[in-house]
Amino acid sequence: MHDYRPYFYDEINKVYPGMASAIIQATDDQYTTLLPDISFISYSGNPIDKRLDFSAYFLALIQVLEKEGEDFEKIRMVCLNITTEYVKPKSALQRWFKKWPSKIMNTKFASWFYQQFEKRISVNKSSEGFIAKVITDKDETYGMGFGIDILECGICKLFNKHNSRRYASILCEVDEITSAQAGLKLIRTGTIANGAHKCDFRYKKSEKYM
Repeated sequence: MHDYRPYFYDEINKVYPGMASAIIQATDDQYTTLLPDISFISYSGNPIDKRLDFSAYFLALIQVLEKEGEDFEKIRMVCLNITTEYVKPKSALQRWFKKWPSKIMNTKFASWFYQQFEKRISVNKSSEGFIAKVITDKDETYGMGFGIDILECGICKLFNKHNSRRYASILCEVDEITSAQAGLKLIRTGTIANGAHKCDFRYKKSEKYM
């Protein structure tokens, strides 16, 4: 994963030109205070936990903007603008790689990969991380043969711990952006951040997303 901070800096400079340096410095400082809460990701065997570094920086920015008096919708706009630029392919090769997962679904390699992935995401040594399971039943996955259920969300745990629960749903919207970049339409019935008992990730291929 390439460095995400320049995308934060670019958006902050665009939206807050007169106070960008102060906001960036405050965000960096706030992020530092959050590091102990995500230190376990350095040794976690669950690959989904790696998302928590990016999420912690988001939380730091959210906390800074909230202190500046920004409302939910303004914070949401800033966060989604950052993410859209961050996940956007920067070359034709990157564009191909982002769509690669959708191209291997229903192959023998995919079946083996899903089994290995399931072993790593279904357990977690840390109570602060993610726990998930892979769904391969075609009847449950719109014929795709792949879906994921998040049973415990590390992002929600982190945001809850810092009294920022209502902002966690912004990162749920990020899932739609990243899915679209992979050539897929995300379909879900609920998320933990919005009160459901799990986050279900189901996908469909669509010409709009190819």
